[in-house]
Order: sequence, then C-alpha cells, then structure tokens
Amino acid sequence: MNRFVAAERALRTAAPHALLDATRAVLMEQYGAEDVELLMADYGLSVLQPVPVLPHTPEPVPPHEPEPVPVHNSPAGRAFGSQRPYCEDGRDGRVRLHLPVSVRGDRLGVLTVTLPGADAVRRWEPELADIAGVLGHEVVVAERDTDLYLQARRKDRLTLAAEMQWQLLPGRSCSRPEYELGAQLEPAYAIFGDNFDWSATADRLMLYVTNGMGEGIEASLLTNLAINALRNARRAGISIADQAALADQAVYAHYRGRCYLSVLMFDFDLATGRTRVVDAGSPQLLRLRDGSVERVTFDAQLPLGMFEETDYVAQDFQVEPGDRLVFVSDGVHAVSSPKGEAYGDSALARAIHSTRLLPAAEVPRAILRELTGHRGRPVADDDALVVCLDWHGKPAGA
Repeated sequence: MNRFVAAERALRTAAPHALLDATRAVLMEQYGAEDVELLMADYGLSVLQPVPVLPHTPEPVPPHEPEPVPVHNSPAGRAFGSQRPYCEDGRDGRVRLHLPVSVRGDRLGVLTVTLPGADAVRRWEPELADIAGVLGHEVVVAERDTDLYLQARRKDRLTLAAEMQWQLLPGRSCSRPEYELGAQLEPAYAIFGDNFDWSATADRLMLYVTNGMGEGIEASLLTNLAINALRNARRAGISIADQAALADQAVYAHYRGRCYLSVLMFDFDLATGRTRVVDAGSPQLLRLRDGSVERVTFDAQLPLGMFEETDYVAQDFQVEPGDRLVFVSDGVHAVSSPKGEAYGDSALARAIHSTRLLPAAEVPRAILRELTGHRGRPVADDDALVVCLDWHGKPAGA
C-alpha cells in the first residue's frame, strides 16, 4: 500500500473526534513528519484557531498547544489566503509546510506539517496537499457527530442567535468552473437576522440574500422559518417566484404581518448566464464589469410575510463572464459615520473597485473591514452581510 492510500484510509476510518490524532500518526509514520497541527478559521475570519490535542492518559501532562495565529499576518495565514502551500523555514533545518484545508472552495483552515528539511518538502508536498484536502472532507463529515471542530473555530462565545444563524448557513465560500462565491456576516459572534443561502445543480445556481428584521433570538427565528420555507419550496422543484410566494405564506401564517423578511433571490442558468430574479425587499446588488461599478436595480416587491397571499413575479437579468456581483444588506449600505454620513453607493463602489484583484472568498471580509473604518467603531449596531459572486460562465467545450 502506498503512502497516500495509507493516509487516506487512516483518515476515513478515524473516529470523528480523532482526525487530528490520526493525521499526526500517519504523517509521522509515512512521511517522517515531526509535528502536525490543524488550525481552523474562526467565525470572524481574523485568526486561525488550533484544534486541541486530545489526552491519551487519565492524568496527562498538558501538551504544548499552538497559539491562535492571525489570518492576515502569519505564514499559516498566507496559505489560507492564497489557498496555496506555503513553506516556512524553521530552526535546525526543519521546514513548516502550511497547507490549505478546503472543501469545494469553502475555506476551513490550515494543516501545518513540520518536516525534517527542504528535500522532504519537495518530495512530499503534492501528496501532503492532497491529504489536506481529504482531511477537509473528513472534518465536514465529522461535524455531524462531534462539536470539536466547531468549538475550535471560536475565539469568543457565540450568542444563541448567532449559533442558530451559523448552523443555517451553507458555508462561507464555494467554487465551480462557472463561478466563485464568498460571503461573510458581522458581527460574526452576535449576528441575528441577516443570512445567505445557495444551492447548485449541474445546470443551475440558486442564491438567496436575506436582510432579517428585528434583534436577537426573534430575528434568528424569523430568518430560520423563512430560509427553511424557501428551501422546502426549492427542493420541491418549483420556480423561484413560487418559492417566494410559499415562503411568504409561511411567514405570514406565523406572524400575521407583525414581522417580515427582505430577500433578494436569483436563479442562474450556468450555461448561458440568463437569470431569473425576485427582489422582495432591501438587499442591494452592485456589479463590477469592465472596471466600472454600478448599482443594479430590479422591480421592487413586498417583503416576505408582510401581507397575506402576495404574488411574486420574476424578472430577467443577464450576467456575463468576468462580471463580479456584490450583494449587501442595509447593515452595509445604510451605515452612518460618526458625522452621520451614510456609507452608500459611492463608498461601496470604491470598496468594490479597491478589492477587484482579490478572490471572491476574500472580498466580503475586505469590504467589511473598510465598513468598520467608515463606522468609526468596532461593534456594529446592525447586522452586516456581504456576498460576492464572480461569474466565469460555462468553460469552452464543457
């Protein structure tokens, strides 16, 4: 059995809570690794948090645990941001190889492997990068049965509303040949109402951007009801306009118009870029095309749950290869500076233009950092949501 197959088998047969132990053991045995660490990106995408080493005896000597490292100013952070392996020269000729851990474009963290020298890095880097990919898939599966990796992502305690919201999300990024998606919410540890959701098939991508109403648990409950109603309708195979109508009925039946929800819904044809759109509220879209940023408007319709039995109509929209679409909630475009100046379209356009060279997965966090500077204080009064979609179109010959 070759080394990679042995490593893959070890990960696939490990207990959910013991993936790091299994990875460490097999990399030491098969590749001569001297140390192995797994770092998970925290909810705010500001630090990489270490997965703890499990004790193996009833009264263990506390092992040395790696410290959290910043995403934006560390060797591990460079691997995370670039999504490419990064080598860090250590003491006594040892090399620390930082490998991105991702699943279909969703950036989970970094696997750091300490090797005895540069020769080992050159020899084993491709296989170790593949093992990091296998580990990412196993972490996603393991989260069904253990909280270990979700706990490792937390540098602070989540509010209950935020716990509900993060469990509702599909991920923070994803990629396919036709598109790349990235999204981020703030305040990450106290979010309550805003949400995004996506789902793809062989030929379509559906994307929802939601601006929740209210605060705390009540806002999270409202968003959970609406998103699950939309998913239920989507999974029944009905059109995007009828999805909105059924979710509208579900929200109204429960709240009788006291609470409602704004949502911007897209159904993309991956082959042609033809898109059906339902605009039911306040989320906004800005498009970067050929170096110019412009706001895209649609026919405004009522938010979900405001009135009984609202009918929704989808309209056509066309995306072209090279387009970057940036979706924001009112917690972004309506934020005021200390002088009372709204962030608005012009500041958003500057932020989108200044981040044009970043991959889609990094754009939301970069825009939210600029928003914090405009706001003049670190803690937001309202949820802030940014979603970035880079459209590539169907590859030639696909």
